[in-house]
Amino acid sequence: MKFLVTGAAGFIGSKVAEELALQGHHVVGIDNLNDYYDPALKQARLERIAARLSETGQQSCFRFIRLDIADRQAMADLFATEQFERVIHLAAQAGVRYSIDNPMAYVDSNLVGMMTVLEGCRHNKVQHLVYASSSSVYGNQQKVPFSETDPVDTPISLYAATKKANELMAHTYSHLYQLPTTGLRFFTVYGPWGRPDMAPWKFTKAILEGKTIDVYNHGQLQRDFTYIDDIVEGVLRIQDQVPGSAHYPTQLADNPHYAIYNIGNNQPVALEDFIAAIEQAAGVKAQKNYLPMQAGDVYQTYADVALLQQATAFYPSTALVAGMQQFVGWFLQYQAQAAG
Repeated sequence: MKFLVTGAAGFIGSKVAEELALQGHHVVGIDNLNDYYDPALKQARLERIAARLSETGQQSCFRFIRLDIADRQAMADLFATEQFERVIHLAAQAGVRYSIDNPMAYVDSNLVGMMTVLEGCRHNKVQHLVYASSSSVYGNQQKVPFSETDPVDTPISLYAATKKANELMAHTYSHLYQLPTTGLRFFTVYGPWGRPDMAPWKFTKAILEGKTIDVYNHGQLQRDFTYIDDIVEGVLRIQDQVPGSAHYPTQLADNPHYAIYNIGNNQPVALEDFIAAIEQAAGVKAQKNYLPMQAGDVYQTYADVALLQQATAFYPSTALVAGMQQFVGWFLQYQAQAAG
């Protein structure tokens, strides 16, 4: 099949694009390569894709185009020219804390960008749009685990609000135009090739350098850390489950072309235990600076993945200690290569 993967130089997007191409699909990857974090890491991910495909003789299965999803005309032209069969939309302005200081970046990427993708899918008869939502839509909900049927009307960050808006926009297009859409609520993704703005990278770097790490809410936080390979496996399986098709279980009777799934490890980890996993993998003790809760943060995330398992016969299960061993090993190797 022919796929569009947006955010193809990103953490999740690069891995999804790589795996689809290795399966023999034809993948066009787009990314604007912005400087929210070091573009050199994004280039390195693209080089990784090229190297892996070269090893298997599948270079022709992946093309990269530098393009901003907020560019309406360029996106319309891309869809019209390429005639994608399926779209996996993973490009977004990420980060909860960054959204407090730079709100307009989220409007451009997460709202305008989602609309250009929806319009491209609508006008070019795309078979299935899979897009990234986030566990942040649950806000500070007390009921755990978080289920797809829970109300998500109280986001506490602009980032979360844009992701909830994406789900509403998709719902509308599925209803009006029978466009099959599936939203995936990712829960704290980590692993090799991860993002420098996220806790695994920031904590690991500081601990290895002997620097103090800031521990918010005095360590009284829990996160459902989910390993990158589990996330990618979930994405690849769900893109084959097209809402509204004859063999597919309908989630909403009044909108059968719309679906939402959690993808999480279904096992929340206390922040102190997460830090301990890094210490174990790095062989270094952390120096901690305990701080109050930060604006926009939530106290806990915990995914109910029963619907994902029902639809795909799969659920994430990589243990944090094993995943952090992989991440820290990769991190040391990447830092050494970057240095030299």
